Amino acid sequence: MPPGEKPDPGQVEAKHRIPALAVRGLTTVFPGPDGTFPIVDDVSLDVARGETLAVVGESGSGKTMTFHSVLGIVPHPGRVASGQALLDGVDLLKLAPHELRKKRGSEISIVFQDPLTALNPVFTIGDQIVEVLRAHTRISKAAARKRAIEVLARVQIPDPHRRVDDFPHQFSGGMRQRALIAMAIALEPKVLIADEPTTALDVTVQAQVLELLRDLKQETGMGLILITHDLGVVARYADRVAVLYSGRVMELGSADHVFDQPRHPYTSALFKSIPHLDTPAGSDLTPIEGQPPNPAAPPLGCAFEPRCFVGHGDQLCASKPPPLEAISAGARLTRCWRWRELDDMSRAAS
Repeated sequence: MPPGEKPDPGQVEAKHRIPALAVRGLTTVFPGPDGTFPIVDDVSLDVARGETLAVVGESGSGKTMTFHSVLGIVPHPGRVASGQALLDGVDLLKLAPHELRKKRGSEISIVFQDPLTALNPVFTIGDQIVEVLRAHTRISKAAARKRAIEVLARVQIPDPHRRVDDFPHQFSGGMRQRALIAMAIALEPKVLIADEPTTALDVTVQAQVLELLRDLKQETGMGLILITHDLGVVARYADRVAVLYSGRVMELGSADHVFDQPRHPYTSALFKSIPHLDTPAGSDLTPIEGQPPNPAAPPLGCAFEPRCFVGHGDQLCASKPPPLEAISAGARLTRCWRWRELDDMSRAAS
């Protein structure tokens, strides 16, 4: 790779991977007292058909905003400043609003974090699915209702012929989440974005919802993006992982590789901060000291340097932002000047 050239995740992965959605150099800014500042900062990642990409990081790391940017639903006064979001080669960021609305729901869909607020309380579940279907296709109301019952059955809503006429408040939390998924898959999109799909659900229902998403991905061949902070979910369901911090991709690679050998101190610190089954009872967890940086006044160098157990105080780390570089024969990306030292530390510990 020529000096200074940014790696392209779509190129460094195996050649047979054809991204269904490819995000390239995405930057989303908000106004501040001294001009605009980025909330999403030069993000590049992709997901292929039939693949699950997990996007992880602390709250405020830019996970949700990245995909709101892709979908054209960035809240005012934010705006997408640069980049591409290529859905089967079509740049969503260049589409006129009415053209983008046709894509949303039909070719790329999102399951929002809170089903209670995402569903309209004054319309039945069936009417809300019918509205999605008729907004994107020339279909009669009767045919749309039949399709609504079919997708409710597909997401394992019991007695869908009757429950199609229920209102959101008549569904449990897990069933509301399933209803949102039914709306999102009604038109069989190429890419489904699930934003913290198990928030506020009990453990049993969480597992059911995640198994449902996995089964739907396998049945339809869609690309699935899981936005989550739950590393257990990542370990079980993800094929690849993108780790975000302060609006930037810090590490990207296969789930197995990222879990077995993290190549960024932030990824390693995330793993150390969660309990493991083999951890002795009563042991203290290792928190990540400090707070994420203020996006309006970021550090001069690496955004993670003030909290880093490898590079804190290092002159290079503190003064110059590291590039996202390809490592491990191109299958892994990391944004760290000292990832080799982290690798050596991991080998010594093992």
